[in-house]
Parts: sequence; C-alpha cells; structure tokens
Amino acid sequence: MRLFRVLAVIMLSVLMSAPTQAQNGFEIKRGVNVSHWLSQSQARGQARANHIKEQDMIRIKELGFDHIRLPIDEVQFWDEQGNRLDDAWQLLTNALEWCCKHDLRVIVDLHTLRSHSFVLQEGQKNALYEDPAELQKLIGMWTQLSAVLKRFPVSMVAYEFMNEPVADDPEQWNQVVEKVHAALRKLEPDRKLVIGSNRWQSVGTFKDLRIPAGDKNIILSFHYYNPMFVTHYRASWTDVGRFTGTVNYPGQLISQADFEQANPQLQKIIRDNEGLTVWNRERIKNDMADAIKLAQDLGLQLFCGEWGAYQRTPRDLAYAWMTDMISIFNECNIAWTLWCYDADFGFWDQRTQDFKDKGMFDILMK
Repeated sequence: MRLFRVLAVIMLSVLMSAPTQAQNGFEIKRGVNVSHWLSQSQARGQARANHIKEQDMIRIKELGFDHIRLPIDEVQFWDEQGNRLDDAWQLLTNALEWCCKHDLRVIVDLHTLRSHSFVLQEGQKNALYEDPAELQKLIGMWTQLSAVLKRFPVSMVAYEFMNEPVADDPEQWNQVVEKVHAALRKLEPDRKLVIGSNRWQSVGTFKDLRIPAGDKNIILSFHYYNPMFVTHYRASWTDVGRFTGTVNYPGQLISQADFEQANPQLQKIIRDNEGLTVWNRERIKNDMADAIKLAQDLGLQLFCGEWGAYQRTPRDLAYAWMTDMISIFNECNIAWTLWCYDADFGFWDQRTQDFKDKGMFDILMK
C-alpha cells in the first residue's frame, strides 16, 4: 500500500509538471494549410464552393494528418461596409462540420485584413497599428466569428486571430495581442488561441512578444521558410527568386564562384539573404532554440504554422531541407502545418485527384 501511494504521488507530480499543451483537449502534431480557398483567391460562387469538399477533409485525415489550418480573409467574409457575405460563412461552417465529423482538428486563421497586409509596398503602413478604430474593427470581426463558431468543441477548433503581424514597433503588436486576447477570453475562456510572433511570425522576435500571463490555452506560433534561396527558388514575387543558378543544401547555399559571376545587384541580394552562409540542420535548430525554450518554460505547445518549399525548387534540394525540418519538429515536439495542401507549395493536385509530389508527402509522414 505504501509503495502504491509513493507511485501515485510520483505520477501526479509528473502530470502536474508536464507541458500543458492540451489543456482543453486540442492536441495537434502534423497538419496542412488548406489555403487559396477562403483566402488569397478570387474564386467565388460555385467555383469556390467546388474547390474544397468534404472528400478533401476525409482524404487529409486518411493520409495521416490530424489537423488543418484554414486561412480566411476579411474580403471574403465582409464587404467594405462591414456587412457579412453569407456564402463564405456557410463554406466555413461546412468545413468545420466536415472536420469535426471526421476527427480532424482545425485552426481558423484570419489571414489578411483590409487594415493589415504581410506584403507591404515601400512607404506603406498597416492601418491596424495606426488607427484605434481598425483594432476595434478586428475585435468586432472576432466577436462575430465567435458567435458563429463557439458551438464547435474547444477540443476540435482553435482560433488564430491574425496571420504574420508586421509591426515596426513590437509594442504595437503586443497591444493588439493584449486587446484581442482579452476580448476573446470574455467570449470563450477555454478556446485555444494561436498567437504568433512579430515580423512575419519569425522565430527571432519571440523575445519581444508579451504573452498573456497564466493562460495555458495558448499555442505559440512561428513560420519558417529559411533559407529563402531553398524554399523560394525562382519565386517571382521575391528578390531571392531572381537567382537562377545552383543552390546547395546542406552547405554554403551559393558558391563563391557563382557569387562572383553575379551582377552587383544580385550580389547584394545574395549577401542580404545569407546566401554565402552554411545552412544545415544544426543551423535551423539553432534558429528555433529560443522559441523552443520559451514554449518549454511556459508549458505551451510550439507550432510552426507555415513552412514548405516552392514547386520550382529542385526536388533533391527541397527534400533534403524538408527531411531536416521534420526531424527537428519530431525531436523538439513542434506541431506543424505545411504550406500547403494543393497550391504551388503543395503535394496534392485537385485537377487529377492524385499526388503531384509523392516524395514530399512521404517525407511529411516520417
């Protein structure tokens, strides 16, 4: 009997000291972004409705994923006067019903706002940080979303109240976090809230993030696309995509010989984006070290909400990088959602209803 009591005390102590990553039962490990549907897409009407169906959620679950991240955009859910656009709301609730039916957890991610973009042109400012009315508008959006989504179990659905903050001053983002968090906690005390770091949810900005104290139903989120010369090879919307020569991974990304042959403008892009640096698994894990320690210290789940390699990246290069990423996620208990399911970083082809990159998928399941 004495031995039993001792064992019971030890077990209770272990449970009490373990990271509380699933305070409300919302447990996640590997997932995929269902992007370019209710976000970053011009499709409307039947074309939008047909793009993602219940069968997609069944497939994602059967392939071995336990959750999805579902980006949604303000422009699809509200018109410029703030009126609800009902078709998008119905598609969102349909998706959540399908996921709950098939035991697939969901992070609803408010991806882009009219007052905030993670892609700013030179000289532009995000009104969200400049105008208090825009912050109240964001709170109002989540008040409306909560009114509709709170019927879904907290063990199945979580909220990410904004994607990739880009604030010049980290205190600007901290103020948004504080006020939106407080508003949502009044509405839903037990819902998991995904909170990302400033400057595109970079791992290097967690030191400036003020995390609401005492709330164990928070998931700490970062995005990771480094090195960009690997993940965005020949991506037309980035500066690094202008380099079309050989990229190496692991190792020094761009050889000294290739660097010297580049024009001065391209040489600056290479230097500015660490193209002459040695990149490998150790370097990536070291990048994530502060975020990993913070999550462990606070007993919170750490989550990489976006990562992936563009479809034009040579597959041997992409696979080597992705293999290291998965290895680090597994070792350090980092949950993740790949960017993305079926678009230009994805593994699935909606037109053929088959894999477009089976090699990538096999790495994800390691």
